[in-house]
Amino acid sequence: MGDASKAGRRRAPGLFARPDALLLDTGADGELLTARVRALLSLLVLSLPLLAALDGDGREVAIGLGAAVVINASAQLWLALARRRVRWLPLATATHDVSVTSLVLLLLARDDPAAGLNSMVVWCFYAVAIVLTALRNDVRLALYTGALAIAQYALLWWMVTAMAPGDALPASYAYGVVSPGTLAQRLVLLAIITAITALVVRRIQRLITAAGHDALTGLPNRAWLLQHLPRDAADARASGRSLSVALLDLDRFRRINEAAGHPAGDRALRHFAAGLTALLEDGEHAARIGGQEFVLLLRGPIGSAWERLDGHRRALAEQAFQPGRGRDGVTLRFSAGLAAWPQDGADTSALLGTADRRLKQAKRDGGDRVWARDC
Repeated sequence: MGDASKAGRRRAPGLFARPDALLLDTGADGELLTARVRALLSLLVLSLPLLAALDGDGREVAIGLGAAVVINASAQLWLALARRRVRWLPLATATHDVSVTSLVLLLLARDDPAAGLNSMVVWCFYAVAIVLTALRNDVRLALYTGALAIAQYALLWWMVTAMAPGDALPASYAYGVVSPGTLAQRLVLLAIITAITALVVRRIQRLITAAGHDALTGLPNRAWLLQHLPRDAADARASGRSLSVALLDLDRFRRINEAAGHPAGDRALRHFAAGLTALLEDGEHAARIGGQEFVLLLRGPIGSAWERLDGHRRALAEQAFQPGRGRDGVTLRFSAGLAAWPQDGADTSALLGTADRRLKQAKRDGGDRVWARDC
């Protein structure tokens, strides 16, 4: 039980860990949504310099219009790339969103230093860039974007104040006086926005991870498997590796529940799941798809997968499972069916169908065996 519990606790990615495949897929969908939101917001940005023209000077309006045109053009580029699910796109778009905001502030500061540092309308786009990262399901991206915004705004403040004549702080009638206190407040606000966004993303990650995992064993569930198996097949195709799928079912598991009770049955399932997890090598996965049924995604040809699985079957039968204090040990046995990609099926349904057919054959032959071919 201890090993299975640890496996369950490890399933949620760490704060700075790379999200798993399920999170990356939903993050890619989020990047496409972000690109669409960005394209819509970019159209609205066009109205800001026009509204500023009502009471602003011509140079500020020109800078605003120029920036709005660039933002709209880049938004269409990011949208096209998001539809192609380019992996580096979230990092590039987050960097772009923050850097364009800093560039507009810098341009404003050339004529009016106070405008470059105190323009709240433009400064708010730092916050928009940070909040948009919540749609990508990656805490690292939220933290990176917030840190980049804080660093660039602090650098901008230092550059503008350093160029000010004498010891006087930049000031203007429209934007007021630039002060260290104002800078500190805005940096703190950016830090708060970053922290809240990161917490929201972390919460979303936990919910998605929980939805894709079995609560009892901590292993991925059927939904996770159906989404992950095509990815494993694509990786195997790209790398030229073999991929084997094993469908396992505990033999006569109902007797454990009837003899020792359901809590003992739950402990047996966790014990079995921990054994499967220990069997895995890097890049391999185990999933519980229902009741006492499990699936293994193993790298390598079906022959080596059979040897590993049959060896595990024999080792499991030699170690009696203790269902509880004062109870006799129980021998856990399982049957399994193996299928090889792509020989036994080119898609998820075909592979699982072949493995299921061979599992049923193993059951008909008395169980406690692994079948890797049709009879």
